[in-house]
Amino acid sequence: MLDANVYLSAIIQPGGTPGRLVERFLRDADFEIVLSPAILDEVLRALSYPKVRKLLRDVDGQLWFEDIVVLADLVVGARQLSGVCEDPDDDKYVAAALEGRAACVVTGDHAFLALKEYVGGAIVTPRSFLDLLGS
Repeated sequence: MLDANVYLSAIIQPGGTPGRLVERFLRDADFEIVLSPAILDEVLRALSYPKVRKLLRDVDGQLWFEDIVVLADLVVGARQLSGVCEDPDDDKYVAAALEGRAACVVTGDHAFLALKEYVGGAIVTPRSFLDLLGS
């Protein structure tokens, strides 16, 4: 599972590590992406920010993300957690990861990475995840 900052980095710099991860998901389906309604909302909201849209130039962020959503494992978001992460906004990722049985949460957020793991899964950087996949 990828957090919102990974999607934003991927669309803004497709040649970077997050962009390569998303490309690999779309092209080869080497891994599954878990999404919940709360995560969908966060990513779509972030893609609509004026400063993000300006960075995207001619790319339609919502259409780009739709390609990912169609192939993702959507969970209903029934699992709710609080107080797991330093930033309460990150709890939704751990909840969705547990609900979707994701092995990893991929993030560039240093505070989130400090958690290191949740029940049954690791919290890793995009680079570490790409290394796990074997690039």
